[in-house]
Formats: sequence, C-alpha cells, structure tokens
Amino acid sequence: MNRVLIIDDEDKLRQLMAKIIGLEGFEVFQADDIKSGLKRLDLTDIDVVICDVKLPDGSGVDTVKLIKDKHPYVEVILLTAYGNIPDGVQAIKNGAFDYITKGDDNNKIIPLLYKAYDKASLAKKVNQLENRLVKKYAFEKIVGKSKVLQRTIELAKKVARTDTTVLLTGETGTGKEVFAQSIHQESNRSKASFVAINCSAFSRELLENELFGHRAGAFTGANKDQKGLFEEAHKGTIFLDEVGEMALELQAKILRVLETGEFLKVGDSKPTKVDVRIIAATNRNLEEEIAKETFRSDLFYRLSVFAIHLPALRERKEDIKDLALHYTQDFSLKAGKKPLYITDEYLSALQHSEWKGNIRELKNVIERSVILSDGHTLEVGTLPSDMQGEGIKVTTTSAMSLSEMERVHIHKVLQHTGGNKAEAARLLEIGAATLYRKIEEYKL
Repeated sequence: MNRVLIIDDEDKLRQLMAKIIGLEGFEVFQADDIKSGLKRLDLTDIDVVICDVKLPDGSGVDTVKLIKDKHPYVEVILLTAYGNIPDGVQAIKNGAFDYITKGDDNNKIIPLLYKAYDKASLAKKVNQLENRLVKKYAFEKIVGKSKVLQRTIELAKKVARTDTTVLLTGETGTGKEVFAQSIHQESNRSKASFVAINCSAFSRELLENELFGHRAGAFTGANKDQKGLFEEAHKGTIFLDEVGEMALELQAKILRVLETGEFLKVGDSKPTKVDVRIIAATNRNLEEEIAKETFRSDLFYRLSVFAIHLPALRERKEDIKDLALHYTQDFSLKAGKKPLYITDEYLSALQHSEWKGNIRELKNVIERSVILSDGHTLEVGTLPSDMQGEGIKVTTTSAMSLSEMERVHIHKVLQHTGGNKAEAARLLEIGAATLYRKIEEYKL
C-alpha cells in the first residue's frame, strides 16, 4: 500500500487534503503536530510526508532533517502559507523533495505527490537489493564450521574494515571470489562497486583495455573514450583473479596504481586518478614465479601486505556434509523439485573423494545428481562412476549396459537444460563436439 502522512495543525485543510489524496488510492495518515507525526513514522512504513512549515511545536523546515536522518527513504513535501525563499532554500538543503505555497500551488500537490512517491519507492527497492547483496555475500553465508575455515574467516573479517591490499591464495575452486566479495561487503567501501576480472581470460592488449580503458582514436575502432574497470571501481573494490597470469608489462601498471593511485589509459598522456582497493587472487606460488622471472617481486610485496590462504576441500572434509546439504537444497529448488534427501552411502562417497576441483567440483557433482535423481533421494548411482566405489547396490539403471546408461544420462541432462547443448556439455564435463557426436550416435 502507498502511504502518505500529512502533518498540519489546520484540521479542515488537513482533512480535505487527506480526502483528495485518498481518492488517488493512497492510504493517508494524519498528525496535527511534529511529535505525533514523528511517532507515526516510527510505527508505519510511510512513503511521503506532506508537512506544514509552521506547526505548534516547531518548524517544518527543521523537521525535514529529523525525518531524513531517521528515515532516509521517505520523501518530504513542505507546505507554507507564505512563500519564503530562505526557508525554501534551507528546506531543500535539509533534504525536502519540494517546497510549495498553499493556495497558489494547490494544483501541483497531486502530480508532485506521485513524483515524490516514485522516488521514495525506487530508493527503497534499491536499498532492498543492496541488503540482499550484503546478505548473499556476508561472511555468515560461507558454508562450513571446520576450525581451519573459521580461522580463515576471522582473518578476512579483521582485514575487511581496513583499506589494506589483500592477496588470496589457494587452489582453483576454493572460493576466492566469494571471500573477496565478503571482504568488500564488510568494508567501508561496501556502498560502492565491486568489480571482478579474471586476468587469465584475456590477451595482454585486451586486458590492458579492460582494466584501464582508452581514449578515442587510441586504436582502430576506438571511436569514443571508454572507462576501464579501475574507473568503474572508483571508491570501491577491484578483484584481480588469477593475477599470476598477468603479463609483466601490465604488472608494472598495477604497481603504479598501488603506489600512486593513478594510471594511463590506452592512448592517453594524462594520468587518471582513482581511489580503489585491490584484492588479488592466485592459485600459483608467486614466489616460484618470481624466481622464474614471470612475476615482479615488487608487485608481489605490494599485493601480499595481507595474505590469506584458503584451505582446499580435502583439508576441511568435515564441511562436506553442510556443503552437500546447502547445494542439494539450492539445486532442488532451481530444478523445481522438493529438497532431496541425501543417503548415507551418497554422503560417504562424497567424503571419500579427493576433490581436486574443490568446492566448485563438489557443486557440479551435486547439480548433476539432482538432475539425474528420479525419486526423493540422492543415491550413489547418480554420482560419476569414478566416485561410486565398490558395493553399490544394483538398481534398474546400474543393470543397463554402459552405452545405455550414457544415453539415459545425456538425455536427462539435455532435458534439464531445455536443449541448451553448451550448458549440457558443461554439466557433463565434455567438449561440445563430443556432445554433438553422442547426440547423433544415440539419435537424441
């Protein structure tokens, strides 16, 4: 419901205004002084306040600041019997949406009310989305209770509130980007952007352009200026994933940003200044890369001011059950199924696996199992064959020939992806060409 609060000590005018606004579909609340108006704001989710300037217990101009300080997403329209420019200026400075004169501007109230409501509604939606993002990437959302993981989280929490550069190390799939997001959300920069880039996904030239942007005319096709990710992350955080893959020439530019807070865009001669926190991550041993002369030692020491090593999944196997339950529920909902029950045999198979791909591999395995499950449980038979081990109970599926099992498996995955072959190949962990060949072979 769209809610409006009218604060005015003139009963007849207030009641008339309430009736007119009510006919527009708004739920209207009334107060005859500032004290009762502020009390109503504490009790009800109000969108717009229409407030008189002169009230028995104070000034409406000053009340604007009180309202905006406590309820920043509420818009305030001030009404005055006499136009007063200084009051109007101060009201806007205090955060009022607008300042209008009674009588002269009566025809403006309803259109102005709709504009104020639209602004308040948008601000609340943005705030809700920001809160969801914070909750999604809060440290509390990182799954696992093992001592080694909790120690890692404690380290990350301690550095989060500072502006210190962080280097996250660990094997592929251990959750480095999740930790980077959580550090950002816990930091004083959380209201600004978090920008991530995988440094191994681009050639040197493309990566330079992505990071630093370019000036118009810098190269063929550069018709206009373009911001780089460092500018996009201004006042926020940039996450450089797989920083160990970066070319030496670009490492020098990153070092300059760390030392001076500035860089040169492609095709520019004037430095661009930015205020950015850098979080870097790598699965390589950078000290070994320094010895090979593929990574700059000065950049390493700048990046590793605060290094956090993320444990491999095999080092925190007591977390596998919680992770399995979390992903099973997540993928069951996405597949339109009721949350599936994990059998003891299935969980045992997970706990005895090596997990060279860490959490990412576990996540993919569970997603495939949820797709393949026909009942209410996750059975060992839905796991990849190399994880099933000995002693698997014979089912209708396991009694099939190997080729028939493969055909059924591919068919189910294609059904799950709605015929999206690229996504099916990803889930099956095979190349697209191999999938097309299998589809033709099995006439799917």
